[in-house]
Amino acid sequence: MNIFQRSLAALLVISLSACASTPAVLKNANIPLVQNEGLPAPVGADLVGATRPYLIAPFDKLSVEVFAIEDLSRDEVQVDANGQMSFPLIGTIDVAGLTPDQLGDAIELRLTGTFVRDPQVTVNLKETVSQVVTVDGQVLRPGLYPVVGRMTLQRAVATAGGLGEYANLEDVVVFRTVDGQRMAGLYNLGAIRAGAYPDPEIFSNDIVIVGDSESRRMFRDLLRSAPLITTPLLILFRN
Repeated sequence: MNIFQRSLAALLVISLSACASTPAVLKNANIPLVQNEGLPAPVGADLVGATRPYLIAPFDKLSVEVFAIEDLSRDEVQVDANGQMSFPLIGTIDVAGLTPDQLGDAIELRLTGTFVRDPQVTVNLKETVSQVVTVDGQVLRPGLYPVVGRMTLQRAVATAGGLGEYANLEDVVVFRTVDGQRMAGLYNLGAIRAGAYPDPEIFSNDIVIVGDSESRRMFRDLLRSAPLITTPLLILFRN
């Protein structure tokens, strides 16, 4: 560990022990910025659309039910690459960027009067490939999982089947881009379960790595100087 790294780690430990309201952040052209708090939420541009509530995107699969009119209902309709879908009687409709409820209202409006007297349309998301979180490492079912509604770190791990036999609760890294800034946060699932700090929210495009020593290695100098840290650690990568 060089002099700057030792100084950086020492200042971090001091900031932790002092419980400062604003964590210490040091800047250097060759060393990532480090602070002792959780990852911030991404902005809309990072997500390619908002996630609260869910916005329909190309290649999503939807179900559309027109109450009491079985011939118009569709168990599965896929949005095309241009963000459009075809529906009986009304033809092609732009759906990308709409919530399922907004799409239901749009279909009702087009059907009303000419085709159906008082249509009641319900649209549900069946499958998405656009707003997903990647969960990898020591989980039972690594893969891509849709982010619908609010997802937390513990829920993301549970969605991937839970922890594997050799998973390390102290070794969970979340990679995220916020307003174009790449960053990584180190979390301790054991500390979260014990109530040491809140279960962090997970957003689409996040990458969660459980029990991966390569990812944890980025934090090794800090952990070596302060092995008893029980708050999240955040690294901001220099572009």
